[in-house]
Amino acid sequence: MPFVSIRMIEGRSQQQKDEISKRVNDALSEVLELPKDDIWIVFEDIAAKDWYVGSSTVAELRKKGLLK
Repeated sequence: MPFVSIRMIEGRSQQQKDEISKRVNDALSEVLELPKDDIWIVFEDIAAKDWYVGSSTVAELRKKGLLK
């Protein structure tokens, strides 16, 4: 049973997560020839202040206009 963990910076809508989940599930089901109900997908929302790129947080980089 495949388990997929997707970590993203918080702020994505439920609709976006639903679409990502559908596409990942479809791809794994097709490639691995598994029923879609055998694939587990978990989203982890991480606060921008807790996600670092180098020594700066994403929140800091966004304030500087370096990230969206």
